[in-house]
Amino acid sequence: MIVGTEWLIEATGCDAGRLRDEAVLRGIFDSVIAELGLKALQTVWHKFPDEGGVTGLAALTESHLACHTYPEHRTATFNLYCCRTRPEWDWETQLKEALLATEVSVTRIERGSSTSAIPRSHTAGGDV
Repeated sequence: MIVGTEWLIEATGCDAGRLRDEAVLRGIFDSVIAELGLKALQTVWHKFPDEGGVTGLAALTESHLACHTYPEHRTATFNLYCCRTRPEWDWETQLKEALLATEVSVTRIERGSSTSAIPRSHTAGGDV
């Protein structure tokens, strides 16, 4: 019994300015939601002061999408959980373009099954 799929994404080597730019992150959320045919119920954003990052959370009819950025570490993390089957989203290409990430790691976990304890993951790196 599979009750959902969860993706854990980490983008590193990102442009610090883009990690502070709420509009860039909203654009990523908009793309994920539109391209996967998801429905957002409510989205909340928080921009930390000064050189801080951005946190975003979208409550979806299918579950949730979240992000946290760390400009001081040039890192962004995303979490997408869907309780219905969805295609893979091209996190690597999209985050390399939007955040200028040099490396993107994606872990996919099938939730609700005895085999879900072993996540399937891959790392796609760029030139560092």
